[in-house]
Amino acid sequence: MDPLIGAMAQTLTESLFTALGNEVRIALDFRGQFDQMKQRLVVMSAFVSNTENVKSKNDLVKTALTTLREVILEADNVLTDCLVRAEYRTDEYMCFGHSLQDPFFFYKTGKKLKDINSKMEQTQKILEPYIRTTDSTHSSRGSHQDSRLLYSQDFNPTEIIGLHDDVEKIKGWIFNAEDVQHVAIVGMGGLGKTTIAQKIIHDDEVLDSFEKIIWVCFSRAISEEQVMRCTLQRLIGRDVTGFDGSQLLSEIQQVLENKSCLIVLDDVWQIDRLWWSNLSSVFPSRKGKKSCVIITTRNESVATDMGIKSSRTHKPDILDEDQSWRLFSKFAFTSSKQDCSGEVEKVIKDIAKKCGGLPLAIKTIGALLAPKIGSLAACKHILDTFHELTTKEDSSVMASLQLSYDELPRHLKQCLICFSIYPEDFQMRAEQLIHWWMGEGIVQEKDSKSAAELGYEYLSELVKRCLIEVGKQRGFDGRVYDFKMHDMVRELISKNAKEEKFCSFDEQGRQKATPESRWIGFVDEMNKESFTNTSKLRAMLFMSCSETELKNFGLLPSLRVLDFSNSKLQGININDLFDWISSLKRLACLNISGIPGLEMVPPSIRKLRNLQLFVLTNSSSLKYLHPYITTLKKLIVLDVGFCPNLEYLPSGLGKLSHLQELSGFKVSSNSRKQCAQLLELKQMIQLRVLRISISDETEISENEMDSLSQMSNLKVLSIDADNCKNNSKQALEMVDKLTLPSCLQELYLKHFRRETLPNWVNPKMLPSLQYLCLENADLQQLNIKNFDKEIEKSIWSIEGLCLKFLTRLDVDWKDLQEDMPQLSYLEVSHCYQLKDFPCSVETPGVWRKGQP
Repeated sequence: MDPLIGAMAQTLTESLFTALGNEVRIALDFRGQFDQMKQRLVVMSAFVSNTENVKSKNDLVKTALTTLREVILEADNVLTDCLVRAEYRTDEYMCFGHSLQDPFFFYKTGKKLKDINSKMEQTQKILEPYIRTTDSTHSSRGSHQDSRLLYSQDFNPTEIIGLHDDVEKIKGWIFNAEDVQHVAIVGMGGLGKTTIAQKIIHDDEVLDSFEKIIWVCFSRAISEEQVMRCTLQRLIGRDVTGFDGSQLLSEIQQVLENKSCLIVLDDVWQIDRLWWSNLSSVFPSRKGKKSCVIITTRNESVATDMGIKSSRTHKPDILDEDQSWRLFSKFAFTSSKQDCSGEVEKVIKDIAKKCGGLPLAIKTIGALLAPKIGSLAACKHILDTFHELTTKEDSSVMASLQLSYDELPRHLKQCLICFSIYPEDFQMRAEQLIHWWMGEGIVQEKDSKSAAELGYEYLSELVKRCLIEVGKQRGFDGRVYDFKMHDMVRELISKNAKEEKFCSFDEQGRQKATPESRWIGFVDEMNKESFTNTSKLRAMLFMSCSETELKNFGLLPSLRVLDFSNSKLQGININDLFDWISSLKRLACLNISGIPGLEMVPPSIRKLRNLQLFVLTNSSSLKYLHPYITTLKKLIVLDVGFCPNLEYLPSGLGKLSHLQELSGFKVSSNSRKQCAQLLELKQMIQLRVLRISISDETEISENEMDSLSQMSNLKVLSIDADNCKNNSKQALEMVDKLTLPSCLQELYLKHFRRETLPNWVNPKMLPSLQYLCLENADLQQLNIKNFDKEIEKSIWSIEGLCLKFLTRLDVDWKDLQEDMPQLSYLEVSHCYQLKDFPCSVETPGVWRKGQP
């Protein structure tokens, strides 16, 4: 509980600092109350940031923490109302007809703030005695001996199924190495990493190849000195209590000087790079006396920190259906005489499938089923209560996975727990999830990084920690596009979300709406009447809903995130939809992409003054955005990409000065005064991502040519000329005269019907460019032929290159490498004239530097 409260407190504190620092008028009207709140939040954060053992505290503390969470969320509502009302002060349209000097609003807000501060004060008094207690009980890492053994667990080869290929692959790495070999086995808890390592050290070939084999269980609490002490003790076979740290290292070096050794460090959670460098330097590397280090870890970043190459990092797969059944049978059918058939066998196989190929879950549930194998009723009961069995406190599966959750920093805990609303086996989209995080303030911009950039970094961290399974990702830098969760990880997250009272679940692990629900992933099977009393709901994402009555959802005054992107909403009345949406005054993220029949965004959109992310991509019927959209001054993301019938964005778009991502901007004719012009983009100095399209109507005047050059934060630019059908030459000549910012890192050019790239695509003008994507064009060459000697001498910094459907492009691989010496990733498809490329150029091909 406490890490999530800490993250919430920190988020609210940062919002208060921003509001008061920017001197938001209405926030200043209540400055005294907000200052008190800010000070108490700082104190609360100091408490909850280190209380890892809250579950052992008394009921009074637990109740206090629950109260604190509720108070923080209520305070966030009050602050949001103040910020929204501040927007009305500058509103030329005066939404709602409310007086800005409404005395009732000031009275009500002041009363709420006093009540919030009073509750915070009471909570602080309850928790203060535990701050000192907590500090004194959390000593430095490794000050006490970990309760786990420092040696290998018992090894039973008869319990191993399906790991032969894993073992042979790692053995190949070990025996083919000429120097000290470092190998990592990376995967989620319960996947069998330790079992693979055990099988390797018990292999006859391995035993014959090393004079010393040492196993150390690293654990989370063990210190570096304890690792060295254990290692030396195993090497010399006697107690080494009298040695200090420097002596231990020296002794290890002497003992290993003329011996080949294999060292397994099992379950490594973190590593000190300097210490590891010193330790690994003493391992023998001379001919005939080589060493090997194998680590198992749940975090790929640990392997990277230890200098282990990705080519020597093994990630075991889950067991397939046949392997799962064979392993399950070993534990479920403890007697060779036991047998099952018919309906019993079907139920048991369904139970085995629910384990999701995770060896630990298979063994645990199989052993649980063993004494009940002959009873159809007992087997059905286990199947029906599978969720309850795997999430109860004494479940070994949950205990193993909970370690991974507990080890997460608090900001990642808060991000991960959001996954609980997604149904089983659901393919989650990274962009949707990150927009949710941004809308709720779970992820906020920090230093020079936007909230979206941090969101993708956090997802990458969760991938490295083996808590999510990547589906689709960008080859250049590994950015995750979509992903899934293992069923057991979902059970873990659901369990924690339920404890935190963010979500509720029934006996089968399906989400349900309750008065305490904060987040909902709405599906057709849900009881719609249960939403009439969900006033605390902050995020609602429609997952598979086809038809629904909006009246079933009531008012939802706390809602921050509303996403329809996974639903069709067939037959819904668009006017009713927007009437309901416009009542959600605290809404920060709205995704209505793909809703059939959506032809226009009506004037009522101006009521959503807290709206920060507005996504309408793939709205094929959309024709018109009302100019009132330019009053939404807090917008940071506006996405109207792939809306073929939307001819233009409204004039006045430049007022959205906080915009960081704009997709679907259409460069229109200057004669159309109702259209947003390229010149307006000059005002959007915060833009980081810009996707524009040009057409036969496109006009770019002389005073607009440098519009993009002023964007000092722009990192990603996409220009699509697909709508240039009859006048492409003139339109592309105007694009050729643009000036781009030198900070640009990614460039996407699509449907350029010309033989050469624009003049500004050169290393002198785009010195920071890291990724270049060219698609569906008539290009014949990549280099710019001109008389600028500096450009001719410049060298690209490009690391990633994507070439697709460039049927006329004639480039030699050797020449490309000379022009782009930093190139490490190449993706090619349907480029038939390319010469001597290291991958397929006709069918989709990929090349990565340093990989065969």
